[in-house]
Amino acid sequence: MSPKRKPSRPKNQPVLPDPYVPGSGSPDYRVRHYDLDLECKLGGNRLDGRARIRAAAEVDLRRIELDLAGLRATKVLVDGRKAARFTHAAGRLVVVLPADIAAGEDFELDVRYGGRPHPRRATWGEVGWEELEDGVLVAGQPNGAATWFPCNDHPSQKATYRIGVTTDAGYRAVSNGDLVRHARRSSREEWVYEQTHPMATYLATLQIGRYGWFDLRPPAPFATGRARHADPAEPPEQHVAVGPALAARARAALADQQRMMEAFIEAFGPYPAGNYTVVVTDDELEIPLEAHGITILGRNHLAPGWEQQRLIAHELSHQWFGNSLTAERWDDIWMHEGFACYAEWIWSEASGSLTADARARTAWRALDALPQDIVVGDPGPQDMFDDRVYKRGALALHALRLALGDLAFFGMLRAWTMLHRHGSVSHAAFVEHVDAHAPGGFSAGAFLRPWLFDAALPPLPAA
Repeated sequence: MSPKRKPSRPKNQPVLPDPYVPGSGSPDYRVRHYDLDLECKLGGNRLDGRARIRAAAEVDLRRIELDLAGLRATKVLVDGRKAARFTHAAGRLVVVLPADIAAGEDFELDVRYGGRPHPRRATWGEVGWEELEDGVLVAGQPNGAATWFPCNDHPSQKATYRIGVTTDAGYRAVSNGDLVRHARRSSREEWVYEQTHPMATYLATLQIGRYGWFDLRPPAPFATGRARHADPAEPPEQHVAVGPALAARARAALADQQRMMEAFIEAFGPYPAGNYTVVVTDDELEIPLEAHGITILGRNHLAPGWEQQRLIAHELSHQWFGNSLTAERWDDIWMHEGFACYAEWIWSEASGSLTADARARTAWRALDALPQDIVVGDPGPQDMFDDRVYKRGALALHALRLALGDLAFFGMLRAWTMLHRHGSVSHAAFVEHVDAHAPGGFSAGAFLRPWLFDAALPPLPAA
């Protein structure tokens, strides 16, 4: 039986608890800043940490629930001086406050913890902290952040970060934001990063390996076939962390990344993070991974050809859609993956390969041959990363582009990314935004509903 049409989520429906990750996140407080000091010993995979968490109470608090999976808390202080009792089970660290905290009050938790971190098993496989052959990889989507630091682990809970890592000498630690300190002490090296843009917990990452480092140089002037919008932002600094054996292959595979960046700045507006780093592991990875300001590729993603280039473009575009503009809840996952898939087609067109329309029609024919048993606007936790969510979300955007025309469509997108920069978004907010930029009488909700909330695949409008 095909699923029936589902309406978009009502605007007044609570963000938390999230039915896609019911055991993660808390609506009772909002974290403003995470200050992490991590001691990582690669031999034996040992992590000892201290997390100082500045937050504000949303309701009157007698206890605070944090997400922490696979590691053990050893001490918790409240406001720097009051020891708190706590229990820890099933990935939830419950702190019993020594004194109540009233709604609206700021507070600070100081959590000492440690152990042997490992991925957590979830509906989607293993997520979080992962040992490589020679190093560490963290892939937090959707609820893996708790495998390496205590947190309020939900995409709606954005905060700033300071992440300090001490690890074995000869290894580079890569994390989010700007590198503000690097020091060597005997057999240990310290790396300190500051992320000043609000960031979702699942986008926080730590990559450790025997990585070299090089910069990608600005390209020659590049035209995409459409007039550039007024006052375009300059491409950011772009770096690559890669082992020496793969450096030449990485340079070749990423040769067009600067042009991708320029094409996406034209289409989506200024790059939202301070810089952009690609980490290439010596291991093979099933899929590339995104983090705030960072993409992680496996050595198998350095092959030539469209299949790898589209993945590089896909992950880069997540800096706008997913990382800067983050869905309030996971049922709106199409707003990450549909936009990123459509960015692949925009890059195809901008690079002189197939047009976005040609890519869209090929994708439509492929989807038409598949079962029509998924609602991509609310696919359920089992199917939130189904490829049909990606492709049909992208088709919804292409249909919208055909309906509005390029000038209105890309103007709407650039306004969308600027209005919600480093914020949270929802399908309902997107519908309202499109209506504000569309001709009078156009209803974005009615137009998008068959693409996102009906099971049957709608026909794609003529070009």
